[in-house]
Amino acid sequence: MKYKLLSHSDLKAIDALKEFHGGSNEINQTIKKMRDLETRKKILNERGFGEMITDAEKWIKKFPKVEDFEKEINPVYNKDFGIATSQVSGFQGAYVTHFFMKKVAETAKTDPVFIPAEMISVVPLTDYYVYSGDLMATLAMTENIMQTSKYCSTNLIGIPHPESRFVKLEEVTGKTFHRGDVGENMSAIILKNQGTAFGNFGGIEVADDNHLFYLDGVIRTAKENGADFFLNPSWSSIIAACYFGRDIPNLNFKVSMLLATQNTMQFRMLLNIMNEYIRDDNTTPIYEINIGNGVSPHNFIQCAKELDESGIKGVSLAAHIRINPDLGIENFNWIENAHKVLESGTNMTYKYESDGTAREFDTMAAYFMSDDERKANAQKIGDVIYYKSLRATKDGKDMMKKGIRVRFGNGSY
Repeated sequence: MKYKLLSHSDLKAIDALKEFHGGSNEINQTIKKMRDLETRKKILNERGFGEMITDAEKWIKKFPKVEDFEKEINPVYNKDFGIATSQVSGFQGAYVTHFFMKKVAETAKTDPVFIPAEMISVVPLTDYYVYSGDLMATLAMTENIMQTSKYCSTNLIGIPHPESRFVKLEEVTGKTFHRGDVGENMSAIILKNQGTAFGNFGGIEVADDNHLFYLDGVIRTAKENGADFFLNPSWSSIIAACYFGRDIPNLNFKVSMLLATQNTMQFRMLLNIMNEYIRDDNTTPIYEINIGNGVSPHNFIQCAKELDESGIKGVSLAAHIRINPDLGIENFNWIENAHKVLESGTNMTYKYESDGTAREFDTMAAYFMSDDERKANAQKIGDVIYYKSLRATKDGKDMMKKGIRVRFGNGSY
């Protein structure tokens, strides 16, 4: 007997949540509208971020260009090699990103940094971050001005929210959320497993019906800011996201390395989930899967082959190149393996959680700061992502010298 991944009760609750937010068409159109730069700039001027955006538009003109490096080395690209897509994690909000842009502009002649094609942030989706303009300013700088192709936000289910929000979601979905009073009319999901204050290892704990609370945070954020790409670290929320987003093309998810897709068996589990709720055009709400740190290049290539054979379209596979010790073994370096994957003809996204050098805030601690702490340490965190991006640039240049095509953000072209 084959069991459905979502029960009738699950489907009814998810459908009710979608209708509460206006239905698939309204959600999709709102996301599209809120991604427009002029729309964002108007709102950001009203919220006090106008000067920051003006700075960003000035600095981007000074950024180094990939074409200049190509003229220098005159690469011969091998059409039989895969394409490498650069990705850097830790773009922790507007003030951090603002400092990063300033430093890239200032070091353009001495240590040129190309914009990562994809950026990841692990900032808790607090009401301040979502509604103050902080996230929207980040998206304006990354997506509109630096023109990164994807900016990933992260919803951690353990952060406090107004109690009224829980009450309304229980009314809409018919489900109950086990939460605790944290004062000032705020409540938070009660987490039973070990981990950070925001959730077990960044939000893996999605017990009972908490996937509905995860989805609600995603949709509120998407509608308010035009954010269209979200980290997804649990099996249940991945299943719910695939069903929820099957008719919302402007909504995409990244599967976290923390899900532990360390072998082909676990990868096939994901293929089955995606196939269960596949879109009519054979795409899926899952845009990207981060293969686990323990995988060999052989199995990374095998995952890519099986993805291709599945007929599921539009999914990319990523691997960490450098990680901080919070996420695995010290001195982790997957760059040689990345070359083996790419030289086999397999496309891959090469990702940096670290530049391989121990720096202050080059840890997961930077992911779980309060809004005020993150702003106060913006320069130090911005320094970290600058050096991660510098490492991604240098490794990308080495790939280009070997005839491997590398994708950076469009602002570097």
